[in-house]
Amino acid sequence: MLKKLNSSAVAWGVFALMMTAVAAAADADDSRQWLERMNQALVTRNYDGTFAFWQNGKVEMLRIIHRVKDGHVSERMVALGSGREIIRNGGELTRYLPDQKVVIVEKRSEQDPLFGNFPTFDQASTQFYDIKQLKRTRIYHRDARLISVTPRDEFRYGYRLWIDEGTAMPLRTELCDARGRVIEQLVLAENKDFRINAKDIPDTAFQPEMSTQGFAWRRSEPDVGRVLANNLRDRWNATRLPPGFRNVMQAAQSMPGATGRVEHFVFSDGLASVSVFVETQVISGSAAATDPNAPRGPTVATAAQGVPMAAPASSNEVTQFGSTSAFSTVVEGRKITAVGEVPPETVRAIANSLQSVGGTPPAAPAFNPNPQVGVGSRQPSPPTPSMSLQGVPKR
Repeated sequence: MLKKLNSSAVAWGVFALMMTAVAAAADADDSRQWLERMNQALVTRNYDGTFAFWQNGKVEMLRIIHRVKDGHVSERMVALGSGREIIRNGGELTRYLPDQKVVIVEKRSEQDPLFGNFPTFDQASTQFYDIKQLKRTRIYHRDARLISVTPRDEFRYGYRLWIDEGTAMPLRTELCDARGRVIEQLVLAENKDFRINAKDIPDTAFQPEMSTQGFAWRRSEPDVGRVLANNLRDRWNATRLPPGFRNVMQAAQSMPGATGRVEHFVFSDGLASVSVFVETQVISGSAAATDPNAPRGPTVATAAQGVPMAAPASSNEVTQFGSTSAFSTVVEGRKITAVGEVPPETVRAIANSLQSVGGTPPAAPAFNPNPQVGVGSRQPSPPTPSMSLQGVPKR
């Protein structure tokens, strides 16, 4: 009789575990569907609203306008305190920086909205994040779903997103570090000022408010289809990347502050991404580290404020601005700069993984081959989505 009871208990235990696994899988699928609906809403809906952006203990008010008209995308983001603006007209992105009297023009994919750098998943990236629905709640009298996206290792950041049930628009977003601490937060400021599916957004809403007289204009022109130089030392590969990261874009372009053309790579795990810039000019490693007049690599724009941020000069220094980490080093006489909304060790590892074809392979980094570390048990890695004036293309 006891054996029968034990067998029954085991059977019921197995059944309970199976049902728990089924429920968890269903929850993950439902959460992914909400994320997909949110990303679809961001690129297809018309909206105009004011948001409070929190970073590094400071709050800035942002007005974000998005319109799709006859298949053409127009966007504008204004930092109400500083007056900085970003305007996207189709595939052209223009940054207005009044404090520096500079306008930067660059090409940008029409699929990347200014309103945040929100999680989208492919089959490869899901193994590096846990996603689940935490609860249903209300924001400004709107029903919302709270979705969490938690990384499984120290090479990426996590999210918490409050998604409006009626429109699938994000009403509040948080970017979290390895321990679940909030690094950046974007919150709808006033419900009454948030217009969704607005049909009367005029063309004038996408014009800058400032006069650009006396401003310096800089243009970044990528040669996306360009074949890299035939010289083997001008062709670069990345080896021993952090788990899940892969090369998703390769181009050449001119950049403010750089001498000559710059090879541009983007490495992504399907959600987080890192841009890497390789200067074509050969420089001395010792000169780069000690000479203040030596070439310092391209100026990169921080994701949070659209402010140009010089790449760090030291090969051991990681520069951070909110969620953005930047790292520079010299490999085979070429200045390499990695920048992205990832923890500091990720940009360091990716920059150090680059080598020219036929060059000496870099030393193997100490990666965890089985990244299953959860929030609360990881090693510290401070600050990171850019939900603000983004500076670095995702793909």
